[in-house]
Amino acid sequence: MPSTLAVRPPSVTGALLALERLLLRGGQRTARRNAWTAVLEDRRRAKDRREAQHLLEAAADPGPRAR
Repeated sequence: MPSTLAVRPPSVTGALLALERLLLRGGQRTARRNAWTAVLEDRRRAKDRREAQHLLEAAADPGPRAR
């Protein structure tokens, strides 16, 4: 009898992706990924807006003046 091969169990990510493939059709999977990409892009734009706002406020504030 051949010896049993050591098989590494799937990672959590791999298991979730396999489950996703079983449960969701291709179009649904694509829609979910597109939605997540949009969420990440919205977060990036919000961060950029906050940084720009801070820069504008810092530029508008004359700060302490030397006498």
